[in-house]
Amino acid sequence: MTTAVLICDDSNLARKQLARILPQEWQHQLFFAGHGGEALEILQKHTVDWLFLDLNMPIMDGYQVLAEIKSRKLQLHIVVVSGDVQPEAVERVRQLGALDFIRKPVDAAKLQQLMQQHAITISNTPRTESPMQQQPVAELGTDMRDVLQELTNVAMGQAGDLLARLLNVFVQLPIPNVNLIEVSELHMALASVEHESTTSAVCQGFIGGGVSGEALLILTDSSFKDIARLMNYQAELNVKTELELLMDVANILIGAVLKGLAEQIDMTFSQGHPVVLGQHAPVSELIKANARRWRKTLAIELSYGIENYDIRCDLMLLFTEDSLKTLNYKVAFLLEG
Repeated sequence: MTTAVLICDDSNLARKQLARILPQEWQHQLFFAGHGGEALEILQKHTVDWLFLDLNMPIMDGYQVLAEIKSRKLQLHIVVVSGDVQPEAVERVRQLGALDFIRKPVDAAKLQQLMQQHAITISNTPRTESPMQQQPVAELGTDMRDVLQELTNVAMGQAGDLLARLLNVFVQLPIPNVNLIEVSELHMALASVEHESTTSAVCQGFIGGGVSGEALLILTDSSFKDIARLMNYQAELNVKTELELLMDVANILIGAVLKGLAEQIDMTFSQGHPVVLGQHAPVSELIKANARRWRKTLAIELSYGIENYDIRCDLMLLFTEDSLKTLNYKVAFLLEG
């Protein structure tokens, strides 16, 4: 009897990586969806035995898909595959009916362990895919954007998990934005925080193996009160103590995200000393005052929020244009698998 499998993930890389290590006998009826809405359409038209579901997706995320499947009383095995590994995220998906939870990036050993728990044997024959053609150095191709988004999604999940455990909260993780931009467009990439009255920001350089850049962390000033409360910070809030909190948040998020990225592309990043770009200023002024730091850049934007708290933090990874050659090579290698 043929087993029908649906892989739902907005990342082409993630779909390919998972499909390669599925049992060989599952390759005959394999469906793919790029978001939750598309997955539900497939489930309406076809009988699916196994659904491998990402959480953070556009249009309709994994939580919404799980809730809809539960509402429709559909009978299938659901395994969540996500970079968001916060304890509360795991608990939420189990309550919504997920059979199991696998951390990204998935490898064959992890999947085999899960299959053995359900008396299913993994085939040792991998599914092969053709490698991506390398993109020109100064361009950001679709494949490269997709892979970088997925790699960042995993790294962001690891950083979010660290923050969630530290503060005992649920961290909201959106989909990362990946773009090749001119410095004049940098303020547009941060348009989502432009409406805030004032912000504070810190920047930290990083370098390793042909890749270099700067991590820019921007925290809305309205966040400090709640962050101080969550971190049991007893000192009175002023410019000095807010700077300490800003540095603490930057150390947690920048360090964890860079570590998560480096591990996935087999690289080690050395981090420079953090530099304060400004406090209590509109983000546009912070960017304008430091425009000389960036030219054309590969920008990856991550926005963190904490459920039930007035906390908003934006983290941008700004890679130099020269880094694109190495990143293209890394991406091609990952897609070739």
